[in-house]
Amino acid sequence: MKKSEVLKIVGQNIKRIRLEKGLTQVDLVGKIEARIDTTNISRIEKGRTNATIHTLFKISQALEVPLSEICDVHFYKSE
Repeated sequence: MKKSEVLKIVGQNIKRIRLEKGLTQVDLVGKIEARIDTTNISRIEKGRTNATIHTLFKISQALEVPLSEICDVHFYKSE
């Protein structure tokens, strides 16, 4: 699987979880205890940036899910 595909899947996971919890990107940024803004969240969700593991951990904490749920790429087939 290509790097771009992994980034896209991780971003889709974050967006899906965020929407399931009824949060906007602004809401999510407000819950993250790190220096990150909505532009960065948008880029992460679109798979346009390679977020650090620490940033992904902070996002998982804000979404109240295990980091493994955000990073789960097992069930996706590459196109």
